Amino acid sequence: MRKIARLSLVAGAAAAVIGGAVVAAPSFATPGGGECELSGTANFHPGPGTDPAGAFAYDFSGNLTNCGDSTGGPAGFGSITGTITAGQTYVDANGGTHAEPVPTGTGSCATGNTSGVSFVKWSDGTESVISYQTTSAAAGVVLQGTVLSSYNLPDGTTVTSTKYSGDGAAGVLAFEVSDPTQCNSAGGVTNAGIDGFTGLGSSS
Repeated sequence: MRKIARLSLVAGAAAAVIGGAVVAAPSFATPGGGECELSGTANFHPGPGTDPAGAFAYDFSGNLTNCGDSTGGPAGFGSITGTITAGQTYVDANGGTHAEPVPTGTGSCATGNTSGVSFVKWSDGTESVISYQTTSAAAGVVLQGTVLSSYNLPDGTTVTSTKYSGDGAAGVLAFEVSDPTQCNSAGGVTNAGIDGFTGLGSSS
């Protein structure tokens, strides 16, 4: 996944119309590359509700599957998978556990912005640490970020990116609340499915 391909077709326009709302989308005008499908769950504490200025925090975990890579050709499609977490527990190579930083945001179920750091473990034994921001409108979420060369966890443990360091990250995702009435409750949404397409790569 050196360059973002299908994602550039999905997110390369100036704006993406998702769920009836317009969300600014990242632009990656690249001729080749790949992407992964993302499927996961975000747990909020507290969650977004009706206040457009409301603060919330969350953790996330998911799977990256059906990854395609133009550099590997058709034979390489789906050969690499990954797991992604944010605000959960990072497990190091020796089995030690470390708290990940908790992503935070402001907004409501209608619109919002978040930022955080996520940790990807690829099936080939490599890792990527991604600093990201998201913008949402209705059910649509656009993610933009950068793969960091390394990151120091709250306890001082350093996690190093051994795949895609310095590359960009982008995603077009759907925010799926199982119980929409929670958007009007005092505690806001407790959890939501996050599904869509993500890509890592560079334009050179």
